[in-house]
Amino acid sequence: MTTSGLTFSPIPLPPSANPKYFTEFGRKVDGFDPSQMTESQKQEIIDNLYKHSVLLFKNTKITPEQQYELTHSFDPAADTYGHGNNKTGNTKSSILHPDLKTIPRQPQVQLIGNGKVPGEYEGLDSPQLKHPHHKTFHKTPVSDEDEDKGITRFYRWHIDAALYNLSPPKVTSLWAVKVPQGHTQICRYDDGTGDELPVPLGTTAFVSGKNMFDILSPELQSLAVRTKVRYAPHPYVWMSKAHALPTGLGIENEGLELDLEELPEWEESKIKTFPVCWKNPVTGSLHIQVHPCGAHQLFIDPLPSDSTKENALYPDGAHITDLTKVREILYNLQRPGIAPELVYPQDWEEGDLVLFHNRGLLHSVVGAFTEDQLRMFHQCNLAASDDPIGPNDQDVKQYA
Repeated sequence: MTTSGLTFSPIPLPPSANPKYFTEFGRKVDGFDPSQMTESQKQEIIDNLYKHSVLLFKNTKITPEQQYELTHSFDPAADTYGHGNNKTGNTKSSILHPDLKTIPRQPQVQLIGNGKVPGEYEGLDSPQLKHPHHKTFHKTPVSDEDEDKGITRFYRWHIDAALYNLSPPKVTSLWAVKVPQGHTQICRYDDGTGDELPVPLGTTAFVSGKNMFDILSPELQSLAVRTKVRYAPHPYVWMSKAHALPTGLGIENEGLELDLEELPEWEESKIKTFPVCWKNPVTGSLHIQVHPCGAHQLFIDPLPSDSTKENALYPDGAHITDLTKVREILYNLQRPGIAPELVYPQDWEEGDLVLFHNRGLLHSVVGAFTEDQLRMFHQCNLAASDDPIGPNDQDVKQYA
């Protein structure tokens, strides 16, 4: 137990996870009461989240105000929900629009889940919740017959971020209010590898961006530390007619993205360009942090003058605007990091509160519910007061 009364212990791992990749990833926290939160506890939680990427609090009761306060403590200068307090505003064509219901008295907290909530709930009148289903987004969904057998997919690997105008939140908090129970499902990758993963019904799957970087070959690490991603303006509208790969890790090349002229009004100055690798503010580690679905262009720096060009990828640098090539490069950087043994699938129970380092990992909705299965979660993240920081000169020297 720490001086503030909190205890941090390794998070329970499923048999599918390889423990060697999880020595630092994930901690279960005991002794925390959101109504009695002290400044020293806040600091410990912040420090441990950056070190361990995911914190799990069991049997928690937390009000929207307390959840906002806890999330806000990671970035006191931030105050707006990660996609703006009015969610996606009047942009009905955004793929995020159906998934969020704002809690009126605390607009940074969203109600998400599945099914119709009976009666009034937190100022919302019988809200209808919609769990994202891969059939609405993947080019080749699993068959109805397979789905009846419990086969499912990763919906979309992502970072919680608007990727336009607003900076990516530092942390997301998820509190499980109501969790339907059901059989374990098999999450299939369906990419020709034969990879699959047993998952609890409705899990949230997490993968470490640090692992994603650490397991790469030296050639790909060199490429990662030299590359920046430019995202499309209004990326969730831009990709709204496109389909995802069966792994949920990026978009198929079908030419279905909207032309930039078709998008809601946008400004060049609000387009986001981020490094592929984001630097952890506490550990200094590099985490591959790319939302592959919204990626539009790549900027690759040339190798430092004293580096050997042998086997190097793009030694002279490049500006890549061909979407097919952009996606191929990012897939090569990210696909190894979602291998089954690297995935932590959270087995949700009511009262679970999970904080995750949104700038240090990728996550995905998984699974499918029937209409009558009611699932209710409170989600909070805040558009950050600054942009993520990429590799420094020393990192580039080490890896490039």
